[in-house]
Amino acid sequence: MLDKKIPFSIKNWSQDDRPREKLLYKGQAALSDAELVAILIGSGNREESAVDLSKRILGSVDNNLRALGKLSIKQLMTFKGIGEAKAITIAATMELGRRRRGEEAVKQNKITSSASVFDVMQPVLGELPHEEFWIIYLNNSNTILQKQQLSKGGITGTLVDVRLTLKMALELGATALILVHNHPSGTLKPSVADKQITQKLKTAALSLDIKVLDHIIITERAYFSFADENEM
Repeated sequence: MLDKKIPFSIKNWSQDDRPREKLLYKGQAALSDAELVAILIGSGNREESAVDLSKRILGSVDNNLRALGKLSIKQLMTFKGIGEAKAITIAATMELGRRRRGEEAVKQNKITSSASVFDVMQPVLGELPHEEFWIIYLNNSNTILQKQQLSKGGITGTLVDVRLTLKMALELGATALILVHNHPSGTLKPSVADKQITQKLKTAALSLDIKVLDHIIITERAYFSFADENEM
């Protein structure tokens, strides 16, 4: 009689190989990314242990956790052994990580450079599959009064309402603005439309004694600053 194959559940591993126990006794830092994902999914499939399956999933995105966070539920479910529940668990965990980075960025409430804008806004925009346009409203000490999403569009671009932007600035008592949007394509080169909206907002704000200090284009790992490149 042929041996019946069973899933390689973590419960069937030796004590030294169990990621849960390893985390408990050695701490989170002792685990590899694959071992952490293995804890999330609990078991593998008939041919793979949870860790081996996790390694394969991570390998599909070049072991990049940000790229893992971009996988959809359906994409995760293409891996044998990953059903809807496991896919949702992975997606939810990655989203919690993204929100944690966002909360850490919120602690920085004063803008001191283009790099500080990137630190604040990358967790918000850096990994989005679509384009969004935001305004950071500042007081005369360059402290953030509010961050406001003005538009959300497809990968080809967004529409920005200049009147709404300035109305909000007056209501907040802002003295300066920083424009921020993302390029999901990964390119940092500003488009003609990017340059046009920068000048349009800069001219309109100037009539109200409000300065547009910069326009930052954000990608997953880098940014472009109009001010740093003398394009303001």
